[in-house]
Amino acid sequence: MTEPTILAIESSCDDTSAAVIRGGKVLSNIVTTQAVHEQYGGVVPELASRAHQQNIIPVVHQALRVANVNKSELNAVAFTRGPGLLGALLVGCSFAKSFALGLGIPLIEVNHMQAHILAHFIDEPKPQLPFLCLTVSGGHTQIVLVKDYLDMQIIGQTTDDAVGEAFDKTAKMLGLPYPGGPMLDKKAAMGNPDAFEFPVGNMPEYNFSFSGIKTSVLYFLRDRVKENPNFVEENINDICASVQKTLIKTLMKKLKLAAKDLGIKEIAIAGGVSANSGLRHTMQEYAQKYNWNVYIPAFQYCTDNAGMIAMAAHFQYLKGDFTDQYVSPEPRLKF
Repeated sequence: MTEPTILAIESSCDDTSAAVIRGGKVLSNIVTTQAVHEQYGGVVPELASRAHQQNIIPVVHQALRVANVNKSELNAVAFTRGPGLLGALLVGCSFAKSFALGLGIPLIEVNHMQAHILAHFIDEPKPQLPFLCLTVSGGHTQIVLVKDYLDMQIIGQTTDDAVGEAFDKTAKMLGLPYPGGPMLDKKAAMGNPDAFEFPVGNMPEYNFSFSGIKTSVLYFLRDRVKENPNFVEENINDICASVQKTLIKTLMKKLKLAAKDLGIKEIAIAGGVSANSGLRHTMQEYAQKYNWNVYIPAFQYCTDNAGMIAMAAHFQYLKGDFTDQYVSPEPRLKF
């Protein structure tokens, strides 16, 4: 079958999402964000699992309705196996297994990080193979060499914290509300990126480190607040802009090196942090400076969503890459 119709489920963290894809075209992509975590300043895994249980049936129902697809038309059910939070993954995995079993159709397990990369094939323009993809999220920072749709190699990654965590932890230090990363981005747009200087991590080859900048910001704020208790409030935009500039500089330094060494000018970004306006702008600057062809997903496909899971499942279906009812979630799933 050249145009399979697939229902996809994403439940790796705090977004419950379902999508329907037919012949490689996403017909619906429904995402329900969990507001329960805001009061805690971060995702609480147990609360996330409970919210997924409440949301998954309505979200799937809406995805099928918006796509105008009856469940009897489905050829497979896909789900995120990992990486992610175990309890959250378990909800999506269990639902997908039951739904596929009830319909008597194949089951497809999807790697969440590979799906972020394959989100680039949902809309035009699409990158030419091979290409480099900088995958950046709250839990991952990687440079991936994409040789084919299902043939990817991590050539560089963070040795400690992810860049998304650096954004969120900095935002928390500054007293910004959850989710911190997007709030820091908004403040940075109004600040001077050259106001303060923070260290750029320098790891071997194409690897990253972000623990140092978090510590640097912590000590910087501690010392400045001792001198002026209102320092953060008076300089919030400049602090955010300076930190964001440093984090982006760290990312682009290694991405530029990898692109030069491998002779690749097809460059993409993916993952939640790819929604950052500063990173998107810098990517466009590098495209002009180094003659790159740059690909940035639409905002709805940057953060966690089932549309990207559906796209990955489409390619896996065509390859006959199915799993069975004995599959279980894998929180630390690798490529």
